Amino acid sequence: MFFSRGLFVSLLTFLLHTQATSYTGPSLSLSPVSKRLQLGTMAEAITALGNTFPKAQLVVRNTTEFDELNASYLSALESDITPACIFLPKTKAEVQAFVQTVRPFAASGLLKFAIRGAGQVPLPGSANIENGITLDLRNLTGVECKNGIVSIAAGERWSKVYENLAAEGLGVTGSRSGNGGIGGLALEGGLSFFSSREGFVSDNVVNYEVVLASGEIVNANVHENSDLWTALRGGSNNFGIVTRFDMKTFKQGPFWGGSVYYFPASFPSQIEALVNEIKKPNASEETQLMVSIGYAAAFGMIACQNQVYYTKETTATPPVLEPFTAIQPQIDALNSLRVLNLTSAASEQAADGQTSQRVSYMNTVIKADNATLQEASTIYKTALSNITSIAGLIASLTLQPYPISLLRKSVEHGGNSLGLSPSDGPLVSVLLLTTWQNKSDDEIIFNTMRGVLENIKKVAVAKNTAVDYVFMNYAAAFQDPISSYGAENKKKLQHVSKKYDSEGVFQKGVPGGFKLFLVIPQE
Repeated sequence: MFFSRGLFVSLLTFLLHTQATSYTGPSLSLSPVSKRLQLGTMAEAITALGNTFPKAQLVVRNTTEFDELNASYLSALESDITPACIFLPKTKAEVQAFVQTVRPFAASGLLKFAIRGAGQVPLPGSANIENGITLDLRNLTGVECKNGIVSIAAGERWSKVYENLAAEGLGVTGSRSGNGGIGGLALEGGLSFFSSREGFVSDNVVNYEVVLASGEIVNANVHENSDLWTALRGGSNNFGIVTRFDMKTFKQGPFWGGSVYYFPASFPSQIEALVNEIKKPNASEETQLMVSIGYAAAFGMIACQNQVYYTKETTATPPVLEPFTAIQPQIDALNSLRVLNLTSAASEQAADGQTSQRVSYMNTVIKADNATLQEASTIYKTALSNITSIAGLIASLTLQPYPISLLRKSVEHGGNSLGLSPSDGPLVSVLLLTTWQNKSDDEIIFNTMRGVLENIKKVAVAKNTAVDYVFMNYAAAFQDPISSYGAENKKKLQHVSKKYDSEGVFQKGVPGGFKLFLVIPQE
C-alpha cells in the first residue's frame, strides 16, 4: 500500500535518466541543477502520495494500466506526453488530500501536475504533463437531478448525463458529443445544440464545487464566492480543481436534425444562407448550425457538410432549416436528417469523432460578413492542396454562428469571463480542425493551418470584420484566449487567482492550458 524508500530511490533514478523524446510542447528551459531539483522534488511528491493513498490509485510508468490510460486521450498529441505517474482519486476528499499533499511542492514551481477530465481537449499539455503527475478524475462519477438542477461529478461524460435526464424529459446545455467530458466545456465556454437559446455551456453552470489551492472545498455561485463563479465561467483550470458542476436543466423532447453532405460548388450559397439567417432581427433561437468544407483521405475529395438542428419538437424539416437541407445535388448515402433526441444526437457526433489520431484545433472569430467568409473559404481550399497526400487526413473549415440570442443569454444567466456582449454580434466562429496519422506530418499541418488562419485574419482586418476574440475550446498553443477576453477581464481573472491561490499553485504547478500571467510569444 505504501512506497518504500527503495522505490523512492528507484523512481528518482528512473526520472533522472529517462529522457522523453516525443513531447513537442514549450521547453521549461531549466538548468541542469534546476532540472535535478525538479525531478528530486517529483520523486518526493510521488512518495508522499504513495504514503497517503492505496498503491492501486497511483499508476506508474512501464505498466499496462499506465500505457492504456495514457493512450486514451482524444488526441495522440496528448498521448505523446509521458507523465511520471497518474493519480486516480475516487472522491472529492481524495482530490482535497492530493492538493494538500502536493501543494508544498507545487507552490515552489518545481512540481508540475495536470488535471484531466475526459481528455477530449486536443491542446497538447492541457490535461497531461511530461515527467509530472497527471490527476485523472475519471473515477469521480455520479449524476443526480433535483429541482431542475443536475449535479454532475467531474469524471462523467455527457452521454451518461443525457441518458439520466432523458428519463425525466429534460435537457441540459452540454456537449454535442456524448464522449465529451464536463470540465473542458463548462470551464472554457462551450457550445451546445441549445446555445442559440441557452447561451454557452459555462453560462448554465449555477454552482461549481471547487478544491482550492489551500485544500479547502468551496462552492462558487451567485451567492457564495461569486467572483470565483464568474471567473470559472471561461477561466479554465486557473483557480482550483472543480469536482462537481451543478447546471440548470429545461424541458426537452425530440427534435429535428442531423447532417447533409454535398459538393463544393454549393458551399458559397451556404455561407450566404448562414449569414442571412443569423443577421435577421427575428433569427430563430431554436437553430444550431455548423457549415463545413473539408477533405477526407478516405474519400479522396473535397466535400461539404451542414450539421443542422432545430430544438423545438417537429416531425418535418422546419422552414428555417430549408436553405441548409434543400441543396442539390447531395451525397445522399451519408445524410442523417431525422427526428432524434439529445442522447442519439450526441451519440452521432461521438461516432463521427476519432480517438488516438493526431488532432489540431485553431480558430478566430469574425463579424457575420458574407464577403469575409467567402474569402476565408477560398484561402482554405487553396491551402488544402498542400496536405491532401498526408496519411489519414481529415481536415475541415467549420463556420459556427454566435447569434445575438446566444450572447444575450450570457448576460441573462449572470455573465461570464469571455468578454463578449450582445452588441458585438452576430458573430461567426471560424474553426480549422485537422486530424492525421503520423507525427512526421505535424510540422506541415501546423504551419499550413496557421498560415491559413493568419491569412483569414488579414482579410477580416482589411474588411473591418475582425473580432479580437479566441474561443478557448478551439485554441492552439500559439493563441492567447485569455488576453482576447479584454484587458479588464484579464485583470479581474488575475485578481481572483491571487485571492484564492495566493501562492500561484495553479499557475506555477499546473502549466498546461492557458495561464493568466503568461505572455504568449507571437512569431
